[in-house]
Amino acid sequence: MTNPVDTHPDTARIRDGVVEVIAARTLYDVAHLRPESHFEADLGIDSVIMESVLASVREHFALSAELPAGSATIGELVDAVRTALADADTSATAGAAPAADGGADDPVTEAVVAAAMRQTQYQRHQLALDADLEGELGVDSVVLTSVVAEATEQLGITGAAPDLSGATTLRTLADALRACDTAARDTGNGAGTDQPRQTPGSAPGADGDGWDHRSMKDFTEQRDPDLFAKTRSFAGYLRSREKDRLYWYGMPLHSKCGNRAVIFDELEGRKREFLMFASNNYLGLANHPSVVEAVCDATRTYGATHTGSRFIGGTNMLHKELERRLAAFKQRPACIVYPGGYSANLGAISALVKSYDTLVVDRLNHMSIVDGARLSGAVRKIYRHNDMADLERILSRSAAEGTGGRLIVADGVFSMHGDVCDLPEIVRLAKEYDARVMIDDAHATGVLGVRGSGTAEHFGLKGEVDLELGTMSKTLAGMGGFVVGEEEVVEYLRYYSNSYVFAANIPAGVAAGLIAAIDVIEAEPERLKRLWTNIGTLRDRLLEAGFDLEHSESAILPIVIGDERRAMEMGRAVRARGLFCQTVVYPGVPLGDARLRVSVTCEHTPQDLDEAAGIFVEAARETGVLPGTP
Repeated sequence: MTNPVDTHPDTARIRDGVVEVIAARTLYDVAHLRPESHFEADLGIDSVIMESVLASVREHFALSAELPAGSATIGELVDAVRTALADADTSATAGAAPAADGGADDPVTEAVVAAAMRQTQYQRHQLALDADLEGELGVDSVVLTSVVAEATEQLGITGAAPDLSGATTLRTLADALRACDTAARDTGNGAGTDQPRQTPGSAPGADGDGWDHRSMKDFTEQRDPDLFAKTRSFAGYLRSREKDRLYWYGMPLHSKCGNRAVIFDELEGRKREFLMFASNNYLGLANHPSVVEAVCDATRTYGATHTGSRFIGGTNMLHKELERRLAAFKQRPACIVYPGGYSANLGAISALVKSYDTLVVDRLNHMSIVDGARLSGAVRKIYRHNDMADLERILSRSAAEGTGGRLIVADGVFSMHGDVCDLPEIVRLAKEYDARVMIDDAHATGVLGVRGSGTAEHFGLKGEVDLELGTMSKTLAGMGGFVVGEEEVVEYLRYYSNSYVFAANIPAGVAAGLIAAIDVIEAEPERLKRLWTNIGTLRDRLLEAGFDLEHSESAILPIVIGDERRAMEMGRAVRARGLFCQTVVYPGVPLGDARLRVSVTCEHTPQDLDEAAGIFVEAARETGVLPGTP
């Protein structure tokens, strides 16, 4: 039986190493991990997570032999490691985790490293203080926000967490926090008191002119003993934005969604017709009679849904036919259909990539890819957007480390920017550095390529991309997600993707509608031609007016504004003129990169495009996005 009060120095060092590994794999605070803590009963560590813990412990202590799987408590696992080290005639001190570049004696650095460990699942020895946060550690702006919030709390820096988004390494982050703390103390007001001055009666976070400078970022890491405290803070912020008609999200449709749509304005209590430029119905298939009839006919035949997962009574013949048709449309051997595009990324990434593997991702990838990486527990490396030199740098370093496999994941079309990934270079680098490639074609399916089959076809690289993923809620006018690839890979996903195995899939009626949508795409290629004519027309008009559309090469045209307040005000001015498009602020894009996202479809008429261009120009001049009337 484990002795929880064993104070032998070697045991203490081994225990510290084991605890750090468990903390990294589970996100528990180390103070919560006691020798007597039971893995299942106290910590909720199931057999799947335990396998990952044991593998990481072996790596941490450089053990060649397998650890016994019977350890029920942390203390028992410590004993097992000590025994394994003794059997290998290895000094127990070899497993002691080194301080991160000698920074453990500094409380600020220690707080930053400890927070980074919990938020990234890295072990201490993997967190070099001068490693690039994105490219080497995979710390994006969302994770960085959590690291800063946790470190400031540990250091006693009160008030809103400082904006340290410019930090590029743990060392510069610690230096910035140290300077922040010192400056606050030098004022004599204590740490964290450098908040914007508020006018009497103004909202929290309001500046001198009454504007609430906060964004949604300010409510992600509000730490309070009451878990719901952050919801009350956000509710006040949300009501204020809605009162000013700046947040206009989730308003319900009262009609079909075509080139125009009737939307119920819940803030004003009335229905309004809008020119619709917020729809992903790129080829207009959501309202196509053949698609609608197929949904209705199959629903009458097979019922509303099947009430089970694909493995347990939930597979319909239409699911099989849809998978066959998608594989043929994408010109790949096999296909698996998931309940949604988000669950396709979660399921595929977490099934294939494990804690000892490396996931290499573009910094502007969709959030479902980010969450799939988190779920997998893999080492995540982020390369600068579409920067192939940076991608090669990361792959080269990862290959030199020689641990595990590598998967490069990128959006085919980036959903908030409209540009296309540099697939030829991605494929070339993957071959050179022995990596696999997965491309998310959510906004490319039905848009890119001569047949509309996506990014690989667009670049003439069919069969060169290991996995092509997509969603069926956009061009294909239904619901669900899919992955196509080699048959043995798809079959593996079918058995190891939890979001497939343990979830009900799309109803038979939806599957029938999707099959009909593929029929229409193949039978009516003029829809794709009309879409690209419309894209070119509106893009030219917006560029002539002076708008920044970045590098869009798709049906998504971003009107880049930058400042959140100005973007929301322009969105309001656009809606007031009878056009609806998405106003995108954090977390859809990073702070300082706000924009309007304009989606073009084949259903827009020349008159719609002309009217839309005029509305955007008028609204931009009213709000100062463009200069006033010439």
